[in-house]
Amino acid sequence: MTLRDTFALAWGSLAFQPRRTLLIALAMSIGVGAVVVLTALGEGARHYVLDQFASLGSNLLIVLPGRAETTGAAPGVLSGETTRDLTLSDADAVARLRGVAQVAPLNIGVAQVSHGGLNREVVLLGTTSNMLDIRHMGVAEGHYLPPGPSGLATPVCVLGSRIRGELFGAGEAVGEWLRLGDRRFRVVGVLAPQGQQMGFDSDETVAVPVAAAQQMFNTLSLFRVMVEVRGRGALAQVKEDVLALLKSRHENEADVTVITQDAVLATFDRILTALTLAVSGIAAISLGVAGVLIMNVMLVSVTQRRSEIGLLKALGATASQVRGLFLAEAGLIAVLGATGGLIVGVAASDVLGRIYPALPIAPPLWAMAAAVATALASALLFAWLPARRAAKLDAALALARR
Repeated sequence: MTLRDTFALAWGSLAFQPRRTLLIALAMSIGVGAVVVLTALGEGARHYVLDQFASLGSNLLIVLPGRAETTGAAPGVLSGETTRDLTLSDADAVARLRGVAQVAPLNIGVAQVSHGGLNREVVLLGTTSNMLDIRHMGVAEGHYLPPGPSGLATPVCVLGSRIRGELFGAGEAVGEWLRLGDRRFRVVGVLAPQGQQMGFDSDETVAVPVAAAQQMFNTLSLFRVMVEVRGRGALAQVKEDVLALLKSRHENEADVTVITQDAVLATFDRILTALTLAVSGIAAISLGVAGVLIMNVMLVSVTQRRSEIGLLKALGATASQVRGLFLAEAGLIAVLGATGGLIVGVAASDVLGRIYPALPIAPPLWAMAAAVATALASALLFAWLPARRAAKLDAALALARR
């Protein structure tokens, strides 16, 4: 019996009982489809997060007050306090280091903005003109915060696009005055629409000089200092220089944390990749369930087809050929189910991508190949026992149905 004969007989056996075949293939396709969809979601989330971090800028260092090592969490998260403030003079000193292209100190708070009887609460961003380039933002009207000393509290502001629309509508915004908290600021620019980045919507913010924000929040401490390095190769050296400089300025106490953009990206990449694999592994368990179903059905099939098996052996079929026949049936069912699962999984991923366009949902090729391979391996593994039992049947006893 040739390989072609084996697959022809296997296909004929499956076609003889189409309902049973379709039900088993459906169970297999559900498992494959689940793996494809969940992997696509996981990969989409991973790429979304990585793209969001990449939008922060290239060759970036982020200086945070406090040390993560002493709290076991992000600096300042648990108590909101640090051993020493990170100040504007610290940021200015970092800007003078060799290898540093530009620095943008950052303060964030909440304030009430009002104009012409309209008012609402906004996120107030205190920073300098360098933030525009570091964050790769665009200006739709006017210009960004004016360059100059970071300690200059000029009463000017730049509006996010949504804030501009709510306060001024179709009217002119640049050059107008508005009130932030208890202070008046003149609008010098409007940001181009940016949307959300890492959960932060720049369209809903108002940017003012960092010194003005410190006065409004009554604090000398900075929330963050963004440092852009001149080249990727200098990141490690500049990080060491920043830590050494701030340690010397803070009475020889290492009370700041410096993280690199690459480190953040690598950490999130590892976490989200592990989550994707874990979720896909859970979905793949259903393929094992489908394999058990194949085994049970084929065990019953061996009993029902004893005469057929006996006839094949009487005609000269060897034990390995009989075993191969049952394994071929299991393989064909797995291929049918996997094909249907791939079609359903890709279609479902496309629908989810249209519903959530912000997520780049697309099933990776490795996941689809792995799902098909797992389905096939599961089917052959669980079909081995009934195939082995069929191969051991005696031809005469099988023909006699004993």
